[in-house]
Amino acid sequence: MTNILLNGIATLDIINQLDHYPEEDSEVRALTQTLRIGGNAANSSIVLQQLGVNAHLIASRADDSNAKQVFSQLNERKINTDLCPVHNNSSTPTSYITLNSHNGSRSIIHYRDLTELQASYYIKLNLSQYNWLHFESRDCKQQLKMLQYAQTFKLPISIELEKNRKAIETIIPFADLLLISKPFAESQGFDNAYDCIKHYSQRYSDKTITCTWGKQGAWAYANSSIIHQDAFPLDKTIETLGAGDTFNAGIIYSLIKQKSLSQTLKFACRLAANKCMQSGFDHLIIPADH
Repeated sequence: MTNILLNGIATLDIINQLDHYPEEDSEVRALTQTLRIGGNAANSSIVLQQLGVNAHLIASRADDSNAKQVFSQLNERKINTDLCPVHNNSSTPTSYITLNSHNGSRSIIHYRDLTELQASYYIKLNLSQYNWLHFESRDCKQQLKMLQYAQTFKLPISIELEKNRKAIETIIPFADLLLISKPFAESQGFDNAYDCIKHYSQRYSDKTITCTWGKQGAWAYANSSIIHQDAFPLDKTIETLGAGDTFNAGIIYSLIKQKSLSQTLKFACRLAANKCMQSGFDHLIIPADH
């Protein structure tokens, strides 16, 4: 089986579902409250594992009770977390998420008091056992050193650009696959995915690049060609939380399977749509053409 090492974060998500978004200085009752795994790389790991890939997560781990809960749930889902370094006297990153059941929107407050993964730890690892390396862009100063080390193994590398982080431009050249989010594109001054894709494809013509744009679907570039895939219609929007992480997993999986760019983009968009029609990532409906 294919082995993928995903570099990023694992969090505890506390999700409150409401029938509307609350006004400031108001008191409302939640319809439901759910505690589960969060973090981009962790979420993508769960999806990839369901697609038949051996997902290995490397992320900083706290030594508190929440970490035991998060990593126990990851291990139950067959995610390998053996490489995650434990930091003493620390707390698990926590996201407090408000889900609006009326329109499926999600608003997130994130609290973090945990050291990011350090390059000094990563560069001691033997990466030869993996077939693919994925990076959720975070501390780019540290990840630059990791990527300089990782490239010596001559493995495919994907980098997710979700937020505009300091020195993020220094890590982009190391990617074979760039996964660009709408918030990142907007932070760079783009108001549509096509212009964003065109800009980065002109600078990095040797890469595969994707950019998602919500209900407008997604765009992708490879081999001098830009293509578009409409978003698939949803029977009902249940939860958009993690749709981007699901899309990214779908792209990586399809490229590993050597699918065409159009097949890859269609599969990832369909997979993300299926995610939006359910709560959480377990028992995700996999498109038949995978």
